[in-house]
Parts: sequence; structure tokens; C-alpha cells
Amino acid sequence: MLLETRVAHKITETEAVRLARELYGFEATAKYLPGEYDHNFHLACADGREFVLKVMHPARERSFLDLQCQALTHLATQTPRLALPRVFPDRRGEFFRLIATADGTARLVWMLSFVKGQVFARVRPHAPELLEDLGRFLGEMDAALQTFTHPAAERELKWDSSRAGWIKDYVREISDSKRCALVEKFLALYEAEVVPRLPRLRRSVIYGDANDYNVLVSEPGPGPRKIASVIDFGDMHYGLTVSEPAIAAAYAILGKKDVLGAAAAVVAGYHRTLPLDEQELAVLFALIGARLAVSVTNSAHRKAMKPDDAYVTVSEAPAWEALERLAEIHPRFAHYTFRAAGGLEALPRAEKIKRWLAANAASAASVLDADCKTAPSVVFDLSVGSTLLGADPRMGKAPALTEKLFGEMKRAGAAVGVGRYDEARLLYTEPQFGASSNPTDERRTVHLGIDLFVELGKALRAPLDGVVHTLGDNTAPLDYGPVVILRHETGGGDKFFTLYGHVSRDTLSGLKGGQRVAKGERFARVGAIEENGGWPPHVHFQIILDLLDLDRDFPGVAYASQRAVWTSLSPDPNLLLGIPAERFPAREPQVSETLEARRTLLGKNLSVSYERPLKIVRGWMQYLYDETGRAYLDVYNNVPLVGHSHPRVVKAVQEQLALLNTNTRYLHDHVNRYAERLTRLLPEPLRVCFFVNSGSEANELALRLARAHTGREDIIVLQHAYHGHTNTLIDISPYKFDGPGGRGKKPWVHVAPLADDYRGLYRRDDKAAGAKYARHVAELLGRTKAEGRGVAAYIAETLPSVGGQVVFPPGYLKEVYRHVRAAGAVCIADEVQVGFGRLGTHFWGFETQDVVPDIVVLGKPMGNAFPVAAVITTREIADSFNNGMEFFSTFGGNAAACAAGLAVLDVLEDEHLQANALRVGRHLMNGLAQLQEPYPLIGDVRGSGLFLGVDLVVDRETGDAAPEQAAYVVNRLRECGILSGTDGPDHNVIKLRPPLVFTAGDADLFVKTLNEVLQEDAAQPRRH
Repeated sequence: MLLETRVAHKITETEAVRLARELYGFEATAKYLPGEYDHNFHLACADGREFVLKVMHPARERSFLDLQCQALTHLATQTPRLALPRVFPDRRGEFFRLIATADGTARLVWMLSFVKGQVFARVRPHAPELLEDLGRFLGEMDAALQTFTHPAAERELKWDSSRAGWIKDYVREISDSKRCALVEKFLALYEAEVVPRLPRLRRSVIYGDANDYNVLVSEPGPGPRKIASVIDFGDMHYGLTVSEPAIAAAYAILGKKDVLGAAAAVVAGYHRTLPLDEQELAVLFALIGARLAVSVTNSAHRKAMKPDDAYVTVSEAPAWEALERLAEIHPRFAHYTFRAAGGLEALPRAEKIKRWLAANAASAASVLDADCKTAPSVVFDLSVGSTLLGADPRMGKAPALTEKLFGEMKRAGAAVGVGRYDEARLLYTEPQFGASSNPTDERRTVHLGIDLFVELGKALRAPLDGVVHTLGDNTAPLDYGPVVILRHETGGGDKFFTLYGHVSRDTLSGLKGGQRVAKGERFARVGAIEENGGWPPHVHFQIILDLLDLDRDFPGVAYASQRAVWTSLSPDPNLLLGIPAERFPAREPQVSETLEARRTLLGKNLSVSYERPLKIVRGWMQYLYDETGRAYLDVYNNVPLVGHSHPRVVKAVQEQLALLNTNTRYLHDHVNRYAERLTRLLPEPLRVCFFVNSGSEANELALRLARAHTGREDIIVLQHAYHGHTNTLIDISPYKFDGPGGRGKKPWVHVAPLADDYRGLYRRDDKAAGAKYARHVAELLGRTKAEGRGVAAYIAETLPSVGGQVVFPPGYLKEVYRHVRAAGAVCIADEVQVGFGRLGTHFWGFETQDVVPDIVVLGKPMGNAFPVAAVITTREIADSFNNGMEFFSTFGGNAAACAAGLAVLDVLEDEHLQANALRVGRHLMNGLAQLQEPYPLIGDVRGSGLFLGVDLVVDRETGDAAPEQAAYVVNRLRECGILSGTDGPDHNVIKLRPPLVFTAGDADLFVKTLNEVLQEDAAQPRRH
């Protein structure tokens, strides 16, 4: 195919300004836009109007421009909601004009409206939703073009997918032999899959050039980003309709690790709008590869002609990388993935084979000597949320797993233990399952077979007549150790396979490929723990409908993101086994079902975190796990102080619950022991404890103590404070009463400025900031006294969390407490967020200010997620509270809660977690501080130990908050496997409060991931 060449003369911006004036009658500035053949200019008028002036290549024909003008006019009529460029007629009302340029060359000139948006290539990240929207946009456009025709659309174009074979004559211009072979591989795939189908493939006029520099994306803002438009219709032609999503996918996968997932997202969006037929879905993968092969071959040819021209090679490096990733994917697997993306059964013949299996199941032989249909069996829950396994990952392998499973079988009187199909598990931790140095990366978790746990050496039988297809003897086991695969055939001639994993190694010596095995014939035995990768004795039984040429490497466990494809390739083995359905528990609700049920059954103002809510079913130390087994590094939840499901705390609670847990009217030594341990950690005169169940109850009780002691009612609080959810605590929480649904401040509540030395009234460079903030409290005390009112207490978090992870300036609380006590009021320290060593430098937050409060409130972390809270005060205040009215909390200080609290204190001490908080916190803070220089978005990094805040701003000079960016960052961190949250009056402070078992490696992962997210354009500070 003849390749076009370009002329030397370049139209200048000055000429573009002249053409705008003479042809269109307005003055504008002109800025050159890149293009391969034509000259394009961005015109900006003084009145705000913007256009694109296009001066065409001398070889362009009038019919070529007429095609584009007519197509855009057609689209404007048929799909007005698509923000496509609109053709702007000249002063004579013509869409284009032939003019003479400065060098005397005749050029066609036309003008379009300028469409705003960011070029897709420069937008990060390319979320699946954005890729789907790209497919949707193109599908809508192509649906409208189905009724459009134009003679010039029948053109010979090097980018026409139906003509991709032209590169055969140019492949040798690729100098690297390996890359040359790579292009030849995809060219061969194109000729094998596409060329024979060309007569049957639908054709229409298509846009044909949705490359990453022609697609525009909406500006960042609230809500997900969308495709704004596409530009440059110069490659429009009458071609294969399916080429449109294939071309878009080819460019959308550039720079992606999961190229197939990215391509599938584009296809899904397109297919939902303009459905693709069976033949089109079958050629998609080959067309994607062919487009990239044409691109790199064209670049090689252009480099030979114009070695200094960067435009024609702009996508060359990522295109080669994408081709290399595509080459690792089996074409049939890609085909199945695209079908699944379109909502179809991934494997076209899957339903047919499954119907045959179901029809023949009754006559199939049992895989075991004991008939699975009738033998007593117990179905195990080995899922991520299994209470059988618990949270400790050490339960995932023999001997612990063997003991537990076979113990359950013995108790149930079962001959067979059953491990479920399509169950997400956390048992698979080896590298072959995708486990990497980053524990939050997705790994394979979805079980594709049924496990039959039986005694070592039990015989295995063929359920159907078959032939030995594969024997695998893996010294480093894959998913299922030594393996046998039998090949079978349906009555209609469709082949399928049954796989038997974890067989005895000596079984393999008695079999050979091609050997016939009769239905019911014994052919293998269950292997020992030592030869099957450390698993308990069992057979992994799996049905496979397409081996994908993988043979013994066919996975027995799949990625959850590819679940629909792999479960189509490996349907439920119970089709043959026939284990009664009633033995299997009901299917767990999907995330969408759980969310809908929550919205129906629970209060609608009970919020969930993140734009895409998480369904968390397991926690272990500093990690949480969703229902698919995806791990999330928890940098957010301060409740599990010593780590999610810490075994010492769990054991203490379990043992106590198994013995006694009742109301607190009876004597029990645990509550005394716990009170003694707590008060030993506190300074004099804090020696009297009251136990309740939550921080809200504790703060409510603290106010009662203060009012009983002083005989007064009024309370001083800080701006943006939050102390709990009871009526009284809402009344003293400006965060609530000044927020949505709030009823404003009560007359007995007095609000002092938050002592924020970053953006408050007095800043860090003012050494007297603490005393100045304290004076505002003194003024409130004086004012209330003058009004004849009396203040009972000043209450504040010693490091305000909801206020934005604030660290008070030095001397603030000392001065405040002096003023408060001089006025006869008491000082309440809310330590719910920061107590118990989280700060590293001190065990309690008030210690950082060198003060001793009159009342201390504890909650959240003290039971490591078991509900327990406390108020600790002086003997004098406690005596004042003992005024004849009984205080009673039914479960406050119950034996199980105190057992949890005592275990937490033991773990804190024995595992040196305060010291760890100090060491790791400093390491994390240093890493965060290093991000401040390259990212102006980070206005401040503050905190202590593992209580840190990252304050995001749109302007460091003004300190204006950046809540949109903060929300974006925490949601992107969640997508990357890290959980954080926002706080502060403007919700712009990323709060970091991980369990105290957090490591330096965890801190490094957080900083690395945050760095990557901050590079994305949506995270950049913007002024509105």
C-alpha cells in the first residue's frame, strides 16, 4: 500500500491568524497543534470563543473534507448530546475553501468548534469506568453512523483494519529481530482469524482513530471523569464496525499492566451501546494486535524516512510494550474475556456441555470408592470469611489445617470433607498464585474445583470413559501438585477434561499419555502431604472445557477479576459429583446485594466509606480483606489498637465468654485488675474508674461527673469538636450541631477557637500561640461569669482528630487548665483517639502538654474492637458524683471486656508497641515530609507516632483547603489497596491512624503509593 508523504512547507501561526480574519471575519490568536499530515491551529478570540483552524495537506481532495463535514453534521443531528466538534462555516457559508498559501500551494481550509478536555494520553489514572465510557461514547457515535454513507468513505487507508496485511511488505524495516518476530506473530493471527471472516463482518462508516491523543476527557471534579469528545476525523472510512472498539482498545491498553482488563472495559462499554455479534467478538483480539502491529511498522517506516520526526513515533515504545503483554495472552482466553465483558457466557459452547454433563450425571461413576452422592459428607467453609479457619493465616496449611478439617469430619461422622467450588480463599500465598512483595496486589483466590478430603491413599476412579491427556509431576507444585488430566467427549463430539490434583506421585508411573481409562476404573490415589505442596490429603477435582494449551499448568485457582471467564472454562464439578445441594450453604450475597439490603434495613444516614464501598470479611493485624481475598493495608482504623484479630486478645475474650459474662452487679476480680492496671499507667490523682461500653457513654458520664462536682451546667468546647452521638454530646459537638441536620449551639455551650497553629488564628512562628489560644478560653470563662452562669468543664481531645489531626501549640493546655481551674471548673481530656501509646512519645495525649486532667475519657482502642470504655477521675470528683443517685452500666466493665482490656495492655507492653509507634511514625512522617517539595497539594504534615495528618491545600500561601483532592486521594488509595480517610472542618486532612503493629515496610508502601496517586492529574490542586 502506498504510504503518504508530507511537503516541506509549514503553515505559520501568523498565516493562521490572517486566514481567520480573511475567511471567517474575526481576530484571534493562533497556537500550532500537532498533526501527522495537516496543519492545525487553536484559535482564541477576545470574546472567549475558541476554534480549530485546519489547513489541509496539499494531497487532500475536496471529497475527503466533504466526508468529514457531512459526517459531523449528521452526528450533530443524530446524537446532539455528544459534544463532538461542530463545523463552522466561513463568511460565504461554505464549510471549506480552497486557498493559496504563502508558497503558492493550494490548500483546503476549514474550521471547527474547539472542544475542551484533557488528552486521554495525559490523564491518569484510566479507571475502568473511564475506559467503559470511552467504549460507550464510540458506540453511540457508531450507532448514529450506521445510517450515514458517503462516496469518499470508500477509501484506501493504511489504518483500515481490513487492509492490515499491507505491513507484510514493511515488517523487515523493523531492525530488532525479536520485535520483527512479534509483529509477524500478530500478523499471522490476523490472517488466521480475521481474513477468513472478512466477508461475514459488519461494515459501516467509522471514526477509526480513537488513539490516546485524539480522545478528550472531562476535567477533574466531583464525580467520575467522562469522555468529553474525540477530535480529528481524518481517518474516517467505511470499514469493519468492530474495528472501532478494537482501535480504541489498542490505544487504551498503552502503559497498562493488565492489558486484557483494560481492553475488556472498552469492549464492555461499546457492546452495551452497539452490541457486537459472535463473529465480531471472535476477531477483536486479533484486530487489537493488528492495530498495534500496523502502528509500530508504520513508525519503523517513518523513522527511516524522517528520523527526527517525534510525532510519528510518539506511541512507539508503549505500543511495543503492549504487544509484548498481548503476546502472553492466549487468543481464545482473550475472546472469552471479551464475551464475558459483553455479559455473555465466556465460552460459547459452555452451556451445551454443561447440559450434557447434567443429563449424564446420574450414570457417571463416583470419583471415590465412597459414592459422593450418598456418602456422609461435611462441606467446609474455607472462604476468606471462614470462622472455621479464623483470621490467622498460619491456619492455612498442614498440619494445622489437616488437624482442623479431619477433626471436623470425625465430629460430623463424615467419610468425605468437601471444599467448595467458586470459593474465594486466602489459603494460596505462594508466588505462583500472584503473591508479590506488595501484599495489596491482587492474587489468585477463587477455587475452580471441588476438594474431596479423604484419608491418604484412597483410590480415585474415572467418572466417565476417557483418555489420559496430561500427567504432571511438579517438584515445585503449582496449584495442585502431581496431577492427572483425562480427556472426554460428549455425544455431540465436544471435548472436555477432568483434572485430579494432589494425587500420589507413584500414581504417575502407572499411567501414560493416550491410555484409555474406563468409567469407574481406578487410576490414581490421593497423595501425601509431603508430595502435594503441604496440603491435607485430598483430591482437587476440576472440569475443564478448554485447556488453552496450558495442560498441567491450567490453574486450579483464578483471579477474582477474571472470575466470570475461568468459571465458564471450569464449571461446577458437582455437575458430575452429584453431592446433594442441600449440604451446601446458601450463597453469600454479592457486594451490591449487601449494600442494597443495608440501605433497606438500616438507617440511611449510617454512612459507608469510599465511593465504591468495601465488603470486609476478615482482618489480621494491619490488614483487612474483602470477600474476594483482596488485602487492604489499614492506615485508618484506630480501634484495633494492637492489630485486627490479635490472637492474644481473641483468646482472652473467647476463654472468658466460654466461662462467664454477665452484668456487673456481681463481684469479679477482672474489673479490679483492669482498674488497677489502668490507674497504674496514669498520674496521681487519677485513681477512680467507671467502666462503660463506648466512648460516647464515657463522655456522657464525664459531663455528669463534672456537673455533679461543680453544681454547674455550662461546657466549653473547641471549634469542630466531636465527642459522641448521644443527645448531650451532639449538643457539645460543633462538628454536628453546626453541620447538616444540626440545630445550632445551645446557650449552655461555649465554643473556643481550635488551637490549630497551621491555619488557625495564631501560627507556628508565634512562640506565644499556645497562650493566645488559651486566652480565648479565659475570655469565655469571664463572659459566662459576668452573665451569671457557671462553667462546669472544659472538654477537648488532647490532639483533636475530627478537627483535622491537630497538634496543640506548646503550652496551650497548661494555660487552659490554669484558667479553667481558677474559675472553679474541671478539665476533661478526651483520649479516645490518641491514648494507649499511639503517640509514641507518650502513653497519653495530655502528657505531651505536661498537664494532668481532672477527668480522662478512654474508649475505642482499649478493647481492640471489643466494646469497652472508661472514665477515670479523682477521688474528690468521684465522691461528688456519689450523691445518692445510683450509677449503673449493665455491661460496663463486664468480665469479657476487662479480659480484652487486660490482654491489650499485655500486648502493648510485651510487643513494645509504643516504641514501635514512635519509630515507625517518625519514619512515616519523614517519608511524607519528603513528598511536600514535589507536591504543592501537601500543605502540612503533622502529628506524632502513628497519629498523623496530611493537610491538603489548593494554595500553600492561603492554606485554602482541598477537599475534592482529599476525597480523590483516599478513594484512589482504596483502589490501590490502602485504606485511609479524611477529617477536618473541610474534610481535607488525610488521617493516618493504623494499628500499632504497623511496620516501616508498611509506611514505605503507603508513601510510595501516595506518591503515585499524587502524580495523577486529578490530584493536582485547582482553584475554582
